[in-house]
Amino acid sequence: QVQLVESGGGLVQPGGSLRLSCAASGSAITIDKWRWYRQAPGEQRELVAVIDKDEDTDYVASVKGRFTISRDNAKNTGYLQMNTLRPEDTAVYYCNAQVEVDYSDYVSTGDYWGQGTQVTVST
Repeated sequence: QVQLVESGGGLVQPGGSLRLSCAASGSAITIDKWRWYRQAPGEQRELVAVIDKDEDTDYVASVKGRFTISRDNAKNTGYLQMNTLRPEDTAVYYCNAQVEVDYSDYVSTGDYWGQGTQVTVST
């Protein structure tokens, strides 16, 4: 069974930094894509950043130049480094992983979610 566990959220002042981590656990798994989403109160969930197997990345315009998505394949972990944080970055952040599970005679692919971590940017 695949599980994603997030860590790293918290309260930070404007201009500060946080690093979110998302560790995947399970047998015979390979992570294809990592995605980070966020959801502010009263808003729809928004895709913030994505990184694929080739480490190609993409970002929503509002975070370009401030956030960096990365991955450690040996640890099955994805990261989101957030710099120069703004009050409008306040949200619950969710990691999402597109995971391949090798069952020997077939491979299953599915999307899995972390539990969410609160990021609050405020004085």
